[in-house]
Amino acid sequence: MQTLFPHLIHRTEKELWTAKQRQSHSLQEVPYRACFKAELPQYFIERYSKKGNVVFDPFMGRGTTLLTAALSGRVPAGCDINPLCERMILPRLNPPDQDAVRERLERLDLTWKKKIREDLLTFYHPETLSQLHALRDYLLKREKAETLDSVDAWIRMVALTRLTGHSSGFFSVYTLPPNQAVSVESQKKINVRLKQKPEARNIKAIITRKSKDLLKDLSSQDRKVLKKIYTPELVHTRKAQDLSWIEEGSLNLVVSSPPFLDEVDYVADNWLRCWFCGIELDTDTNPHIHGKLAGWGDMMQDVLRELARVLHPKGKIAIEVGEVRKGKILLEDTVLSAGQAAGLSPSEILINRQNFTKTSNCWGVKNQKQGTNSNRIVLFEI
Repeated sequence: MQTLFPHLIHRTEKELWTAKQRQSHSLQEVPYRACFKAELPQYFIERYSKKGNVVFDPFMGRGTTLLTAALSGRVPAGCDINPLCERMILPRLNPPDQDAVRERLERLDLTWKKKIREDLLTFYHPETLSQLHALRDYLLKREKAETLDSVDAWIRMVALTRLTGHSSGFFSVYTLPPNQAVSVESQKKINVRLKQKPEARNIKAIITRKSKDLLKDLSSQDRKVLKKIYTPELVHTRKAQDLSWIEEGSLNLVVSSPPFLDEVDYVADNWLRCWFCGIELDTDTNPHIHGKLAGWGDMMQDVLRELARVLHPKGKIAIEVGEVRKGKILLEDTVLSAGQAAGLSPSEILINRQNFTKTSNCWGVKNQKQGTNSNRIVLFEI
């Protein structure tokens, strides 16, 4: 695919939003691999939508676009092929009271006398793993019986964010940051290298503390806004290439970031979260990594063709891509070509330049040397 008249497309390159850490709403502070900050969708939501408009993300991930839209009084909608994503975003669009979470946890009996999954002792103290088994069993039974309510869904979501991490605020022994879980064999090597053994953690206390942190910015006005626009039927686990469930011309704004080209293995990263949720990993329900640019471009053309069909005539589509392979491939060029082939008109390319943040540095990545140095967004219209 080749972009037609790329020199005629206006380009803006500067710091469009700040790169500071933890300045977003506290409800946004959940870990998920390769997610963008809330300032990105907020930038486009403020400029290209108004209250009551539908804002959509076909690769919703942890739901940053949806939550940002909802808190801004827009109607959030989205889908993702990863079945974990619904479990990550819906509870934050319909958050319970802190007291309700605490009371539910107090009533739960996390005694477990059945067999435990012994390979997970690499991550967890036996007492912690027993609690984890009991909580998992409770949630799966409630889900099967269709009695899993908003408080249960919230507890499950918070537990997913606490399964593994690098402090006493997580259930596990010290490991990689919480946006991915290493394999059992890799964790064994970490334990040997650091001469560590899993310590006992109080699962209820950790979930309570994290719930308090997530809800600290939630005002009474925020609750009113979320309650008014909460529409769980507009969030689905399905492929972005098939948006047949969306009415033509109904989307006012799309803000999304597709899976990076062969950079992130979402299946491997989320194996432990899938176990906790009782989700089977298979090729039909998990994201696919495109190792070749042509395949990635074909996928994007299919998605953008569907988005063109369901976009309002005055709507906008903002597709964010980062730098991959140390900046040697600029995916916005492929997105431009895919969008034009899908019948869309590119109106602008925006490049948000920023310094690296704490998260990047903890991986040993130095500023402006490796990884994603910028947000690169192609803006389309009909």
